[in-house]
Amino acid sequence: MRPLVRTAALSGYVELSRSVGIDPHALMKREGLDTADLAVQDRWISGPAVVRLLERSAAASHHDDFGLRMAELRRFSNLGPISLVVREEPDVRSALGLLLRHEHMYNELLHARLSERNGLATIKVDLRLGEAAPPARQAMELAVGAFTRILRGFLDARWQPVSVWFAHGAPADAGRHRSLFGPGLEFDREFNGIVFYADDLDAPNAMADPQLRNYARQYFDAIAVPRDTSVVDRVRELIEALLSTGRCSIEQVARSLGVDRRTVHRHLALSGETFSSLLNITRMRLAEQFVANPRRSLTEISDVLGFSSLSAFSRWFREQFGCSPREWRKEQGRQQEPGQG
Repeated sequence: MRPLVRTAALSGYVELSRSVGIDPHALMKREGLDTADLAVQDRWISGPAVVRLLERSAAASHHDDFGLRMAELRRFSNLGPISLVVREEPDVRSALGLLLRHEHMYNELLHARLSERNGLATIKVDLRLGEAAPPARQAMELAVGAFTRILRGFLDARWQPVSVWFAHGAPADAGRHRSLFGPGLEFDREFNGIVFYADDLDAPNAMADPQLRNYARQYFDAIAVPRDTSVVDRVRELIEALLSTGRCSIEQVARSLGVDRRTVHRHLALSGETFSSLLNITRMRLAEQFVANPRRSLTEISDVLGFSSLSAFSRWFREQFGCSPREWRKEQGRQQEPGQG
């Protein structure tokens, strides 16, 4: 399977594209992406498609610094749920370590590693795009720019790295690059990354609130996703995210994973599953949760579960649970009354 990234990777893309005179809808469509998906930051989309989109956008807008412009729009919250935990770590070393260990929770393309030597710390950044890797200049500059902004959040808004290296060549105008990275910017170097004083790792995390750390850690332990998340898990998550959009199909899931539908079918079959079985199981789990809540109307639940009408939902519910949703709700209510076992 091709690596995925959260839709938060494109946070601000639509607004930036319009500001530089290009059509975000048309460009995303060419890469099999949809601007509607960006409304929810925790959806997963094809990483290589995002890389191609950024390159295409830079070319169409005639802005070699398109990726950096994206980095300037980054907020710490764009990292997703892990940001709630990282920001409460007591020092930069522990915060950065947590962020790098769990990078798969927000970007499967990204591979960053931290090393220390002779009083200097280095964050090397790679993008794992596979054998047929598209050009990734914009995505790399976005990633390094985002890490620089994260470090400034940990330390100080005026903080400067010792140097920032890029393996690719210099742009025609590096003004925005020097404004973001400072005077230590170099191109055509051996790796992509950030070099800074190792002492900075032991500095207190400027964002941290010690009283919140235990709560944040407990929350993180509950949501942490193993690095080896299976294809079945990915498909299940996408089904849940797509149900309410009315576009939950094998084609849409395959597009989000960056593969064709036959590949999805093949991977699911290896686990003894089908797309239809996962769709049905997910609907059943959510239906039990939603129908039990009397504050949710059945029409609303029907929409959230992706049914074309309330009658279609009711027929499906009776087939799965042996009674109508109204009857099931009443029975659940009776079981929750005082004195009922």
